[in-house]
Amino acid sequence: MAAKDMHNPAEDYVVTPHPVQGLTRVVRHITGHNAEGKSVFLSTDVGDHHRELVNKSAIANILYSTHEHPVNLNGDVDVKYSRENEPGITVKNGSVCRMIDFAPGGVSPMHRVESLDYAIVIEGVFRMVLDSGEERIMQRGDVAIQRATSHRWINVTGNGLLPARILFVLLDVKDVNVAGNKVDGFLGVLGKDYVGLPGHEKAAVEMNGVDNGFYQSEF
Repeated sequence: MAAKDMHNPAEDYVVTPHPVQGLTRVVRHITGHNAEGKSVFLSTDVGDHHRELVNKSAIANILYSTHEHPVNLNGDVDVKYSRENEPGITVKNGSVCRMIDFAPGGVSPMHRVESLDYAIVIEGVFRMVLDSGEERIMQRGDVAIQRATSHRWINVTGNGLLPARILFVLLDVKDVNVAGNKVDGFLGVLGKDYVGLPGHEKAAVEMNGVDNGFYQSEF
């Protein structure tokens, strides 16, 4: 059987116009088993859920999500769940695999998610800044293990003139306590784009009284 290649641009890439030009198409392959127990590809597509963030300055592509651990793969119930349920930032007792494309010079608000995140730079160069003021430069292939800490992402690719991409895998965690105090998550204005999704019935747009915008080029 010939290999199927879906990397060329097409009108069905996302349900709304892609806000970030210059990046290759993301193709998702889901595997499973046939009636003989052989491994097969169940689907090859571009994902089920796409969400534009703050005036098209970025786009999130949900590649998969789960809502239980260990995950039940029997009867492909996990595939059905992921297809029918767009997740919030995280899923209680579950996981989210999310690709985010950043516009040139894009800057996220300072935010914290109550999760364990594996952040892998796929394309471009980023500054990862913590609320302590510490920062690191992350290049393609670099990985950040984000442990429910406050941070922001700054796309510095090509001196802020080129788009960039990060893959995030978010896992639910137990309550995080630091010095005896529970650590709470906050999203800044990013929360506005998730209103109505599970766990985001209303937007929490302030952090210490400051409304931090997502797209604010530093170049």
